[in-house]
Amino acid sequence: MCGIFGIVVRDGVVPPDLLERATQSLAHRGPDDHGTIILRSSNPSPDEVGLGNRRLAILDLSPHGHQPMQDPANGNCIVHNGEIYNFREVRSKLQNEGVSFTSESDTEVVLKAYGRWGERCLTEFRGMFAFAIWDARRNRLFVARDPMGVKPLYYFQSEKHFLFASEIRTLLGTGLVPRRLEETGILSYLAFGSVYEPNTLIEGVSVLPPAHYLAWENGKVVINKYWDLARSSNAQTQALPSSADKKTVQATITATLDESVRMQLVSDVPVGVFLSGGIDSSALVGILSRGGVRPSTFSIIFREADYSEAEFSRAVATQFKTDHHELLVSQKDALEAIPAALGAMDQPTMDGINTYFVSQQTRAAGVKVALSGLGGDEMFAGYSSFRNVPQMERFAQLWQHFPGFLRGTIAGIYGALAPASDQNRKLAALIRENGRLIDPYFLSRMLFTPAQQSHLIASKNETLASRATSSLRTALGDTLNLDSVNRISYLEARCYMLNTLLRDADVMSMAHGLEVRVPLLDHVLAEQLMVLPGPAKLSSERPKPVLVDALNGALPPKIVHRPKRGFALPFEHWVRQSLRPQVQSALTRPIDGPLGTVLQSSALRQTWRDFERGATSWSRPWSLFVLRNWCEQHL
Repeated sequence: MCGIFGIVVRDGVVPPDLLERATQSLAHRGPDDHGTIILRSSNPSPDEVGLGNRRLAILDLSPHGHQPMQDPANGNCIVHNGEIYNFREVRSKLQNEGVSFTSESDTEVVLKAYGRWGERCLTEFRGMFAFAIWDARRNRLFVARDPMGVKPLYYFQSEKHFLFASEIRTLLGTGLVPRRLEETGILSYLAFGSVYEPNTLIEGVSVLPPAHYLAWENGKVVINKYWDLARSSNAQTQALPSSADKKTVQATITATLDESVRMQLVSDVPVGVFLSGGIDSSALVGILSRGGVRPSTFSIIFREADYSEAEFSRAVATQFKTDHHELLVSQKDALEAIPAALGAMDQPTMDGINTYFVSQQTRAAGVKVALSGLGGDEMFAGYSSFRNVPQMERFAQLWQHFPGFLRGTIAGIYGALAPASDQNRKLAALIRENGRLIDPYFLSRMLFTPAQQSHLIASKNETLASRATSSLRTALGDTLNLDSVNRISYLEARCYMLNTLLRDADVMSMAHGLEVRVPLLDHVLAEQLMVLPGPAKLSSERPKPVLVDALNGALPPKIVHRPKRGFALPFEHWVRQSLRPQVQSALTRPIDGPLGTVLQSSALRQTWRDFERGATSWSRPWSLFVLRNWCEQHL
């Protein structure tokens, strides 16, 4: 796991000290080693290429794993962030084709695989990664991101420069990227509490999408997709399997799940497991135990009983006889970590504080690599959205038969008669549609409704709204041939999980030099789950039946049937009391700087008044506070 940076300068040289400054800004991601290199193009134009890396040493702790890493056979050079879990299998295949190696690192395998197979190498890897290779013979920069989007990659192009990095703040720190707000990013953030890819908050900075590669050559950028989560499901429509077939399908998924968890233990340092006592993290522990591994498990335990889940994590640890560690903390500890967590945000997010805190405590306990159950709800249909959104869709289809003026009238009557609340605002928006289609899934995940967004944003620009929702329309188009459960699974994975959960997990864990791995998001496993008919993933008797059945009854009943609850911090209470002065000030004083040209101060004040009278939840004022805090720090 690392932080990477690169720059190509057209007909010029890399600015002095830029590589050192850029890599130093990523030091938290890679505290163990660092390196830079400058390469020159053999093109007629004297282009210069700079690559930098900060390394968190997990595989091959020796100097042989140092980056940037160059292949003496062809002059290619790589910087790599992430892990290739099946690198030994890929290495063996390359050795059978006559390729030799000098290290035991997965980075060298990626470098040699590209040298041997070119871009086709991406189909060989199972892992989480973002890497860049300078192809010396073709004078080409090749940049790629893993299929599920676990690792981030941002890029910026001007007439003279092409830059990429693991974090936006690194790009801004070069001085080559203008510190200008991108309004589509602001609108996306208001809608969902995080900026949805490929947009960012910075004008000109984009995200390389998951399962894509980018090739820079002679000043031109070409981006291609090499894998598609929905492709196999779109290619075939399946009926529910028979009883015999169901056992075969379940056995295949169970075997792949075991394989993914086992593969992700590959490491030259100890690997722990985040254990909350929920189904997802408990399943990881059960699978490891079934394979003869007695894992070290780590649980955050609050001193205050109202927020403690010790009962559940202890039950799992006892059941599987893990080497269990309870990290005892108080609400005061979590509250005191908030300023540092805000400073760690690479982009603003309304939902990353808990991840920062868990990572901080786990790294302090001496853990360098941790397995997480992230992705279980998205891939195994664990959210309430899998049942609620289809109901909303049927409701929306009914209302589509009513004239627009009648929908608006009924929505207005409903809004006037029903108590003001976030849920009622969403229902009114679903009825009215505000002159444009609001997909029920996106409405279910929405922070501020379109009407609220229009009050918050100073510019009333329909083109802006269209650009901000372009990626959402693309995601919806990818799901046209999926059943309702698989469609929601795809949207959860490509929207909420990708842009909030995975981004928070990466940034907040790497702020502490902690590598978080997500076995439930292995892309081979994801393919098998997306082919499985949606109804097979739901059961009236138990949640996530496919995942629970993979444990063959090993999970304690109190874990399977416990009420669903994430790692929750008492933000409603904090925003009304401990955090009140900061949040109230941010929403009631005039907005200056770049953000002041985008947001309406009056709308921010109204959001605070709505919160004070109980008409909106803490998430709305908190998200605006985080946005303003981030802009004041970085713009």
